[in-house]
Amino acid sequence: MRIYSYLCKKVGDLTVKYSNLPESYIKRSYEQVYWRNPKGYPQYPAAQIARKKFRFTTNRPWTLQFARQNERGTLRKKVFLEPVGEWKFFKGDRVEVMVGKDKGKQGLICQVIQERNWVIVEGLNTHYRVVGKEKDFPGITIQSEAPLLVTTGVKLVDPETLKATEVEWRFTEEGEKVRVSTVTGRIIPIPKAAEETVDYKSKELYVENEAKDTAASDVTKITFQPKLCTFEMDIMESMGIKEDRVPAKSYWY
Repeated sequence: MRIYSYLCKKVGDLTVKYSNLPESYIKRSYEQVYWRNPKGYPQYPAAQIARKKFRFTTNRPWTLQFARQNERGTLRKKVFLEPVGEWKFFKGDRVEVMVGKDKGKQGLICQVIQERNWVIVEGLNTHYRVVGKEKDFPGITIQSEAPLLVTTGVKLVDPETLKATEVEWRFTEEGEKVRVSTVTGRIIPIPKAAEETVDYKSKELYVENEAKDTAASDVTKITFQPKLCTFEMDIMESMGIKEDRVPAKSYWY
């Protein structure tokens, strides 16, 4: 069985976790709606014309670079992916490269692109690319890591033998779900770097911002008081604005 590398419903769970953003916001940021029926009118059914196929790359779905790569009319050749059951690779894992010029070398995963079954290993599987090339400037050549497929390109390293191994998810006696090497039975813990997001390196080091974050003591407080008025009427009442205009008559046939 093979599937397309295009997603229209949701992005990977690890991508959402890394962004530290609601999944609904990420979907709104990359979706392309060309036409939609107006809301609130019973005569119009809920329908829309939108782009359904996106090409996921190393750029995050909520970024401007991703939007430019998926502009209308830029859809490239389809790419097929092998379905992956339970994801076993996380940022900070030590893996061994199984293909290419760096076959046999080990390194740390620095980025995970779950939508394409990709991981990027720090300092390995690199290639050179030219940036900023113009007429009068030759550009700058930089070294960049290319992604590797988790299905064939990399394997996790057993912490006991320090060699590549297959792993599977199992449960401990306490009910904790862990990754276990099928060769030695050694548990491979999820690295601390897997908790890293755009906002913090680890949850313990995150400093709350009064202007951005809601205090834990305010989460359970109920500040909304229901009223028989619209949102606009509620705002006018709180600001002391009185409405003295008389609405014009309207007729429905």
